Amino acid sequence: MKAMIVAGVMSGTSADGVDVAICRITPGKAAPSVKVLGHRAFAYDKKLRTAVLAAMDAKQTSTAELARLSWRLGEVYAECVEKTCHELKLNPQLIACHGQTVYHQGSAEKYLGKPLRCTWQMGEAAVIAERLRLPVVSDFRPADMAADGQGAPLVPMLDYCVFRHATKSRLLLNLGGIANVTVLPAGCSVSDVMAFDTGPANMVIDACMQALYGRAFDKGGAIAASGTPVASVVRKMMQSKFFSSLPPKSCGREEFGAAYAEKFIATCKRAKAKREDVIATATALTVESVLDAYRKFCWPRLGQRAPLAKATEMFAAGGGAKNKTLMRGLSEGLAQYGVSVATTADAGLAIDAKEAAAFALLGWLTLHDLPGNVPSATGASRAVVLGKVTRA
Repeated sequence: MKAMIVAGVMSGTSADGVDVAICRITPGKAAPSVKVLGHRAFAYDKKLRTAVLAAMDAKQTSTAELARLSWRLGEVYAECVEKTCHELKLNPQLIACHGQTVYHQGSAEKYLGKPLRCTWQMGEAAVIAERLRLPVVSDFRPADMAADGQGAPLVPMLDYCVFRHATKSRLLLNLGGIANVTVLPAGCSVSDVMAFDTGPANMVIDACMQALYGRAFDKGGAIAASGTPVASVVRKMMQSKFFSSLPPKSCGREEFGAAYAEKFIATCKRAKAKREDVIATATALTVESVLDAYRKFCWPRLGQRAPLAKATEMFAAGGGAKNKTLMRGLSEGLAQYGVSVATTADAGLAIDAKEAAAFALLGWLTLHDLPGNVPSATGASRAVVLGKVTRA
């Protein structure tokens, strides 16, 4: 094994753009180390974002449209990596591209007489490899799902390598379209790690902002701060079976997408909520779903696996970590359990770079024929090598 400079490329369920992190991955005795050398973020243009959102769990589309979108995304990812490398004056040896999820079904459902799980991330890897003349690792989730895992979350491998601590228990919360948490008991081994999706992070907030204000997101949580959450609506929405189902579990737009947002807005309106109250309530739903997950699933694991931990810390990343109202709710809610809340930037990892850095690590592992999933997080029957390698 050797150290490599790897470009990690991530576009998440918010479908707002592309994050590129250039990382140096170095082998180590216990686990590889990851150093982010630089990162950039690129917004999708309006037409591309509209096409991506239309493809997600689409009820009607054409095979031509889906094929064209996948190849167009390949071009976009190549352009984003090329711009990042030029601006940072860095030359990666490998590209690790997550792609754009347009469908994810983590739990088995019957199809044509047989139960199956499935997932689909778009972005043609051959295009990226040819444009940049570098090997590309892509399509990370299917190998885990073929081994009876949920294919998510996959970021816990980075969390374990970068954030585990001998005497402090840590939680890593990613606030993208969907929220997911990784639980690292003090002094943990990789088999002690637990991780799962807690529910919507920005997805419902963003959909409500688009529907009620014509804006893509609530910048800084300002509108949520001006409204009053409707507690009865939060309680009603928390009755969804997803929140009470046991980890491992994952979700996406299939559970919390457009149809859910429409129902959410209608429920708020029946409660006489003003539009700023709807945004405040959507934000409160994210906060409560994280707190509920901590009470039900995280705290018992920490008490069982690390009873002598000196402290418990939570580090948040993703776009939601910039939402002051959301972060304040989490800080206040978790303080009663003795959990301090900060961002990964406070620990030296930029909040916009974390997921892209995670896939840079996973790509490095794949190229060295090493497993990248954490079975205790995804529910897979075994640790497997993730992704497919495409060479120029």
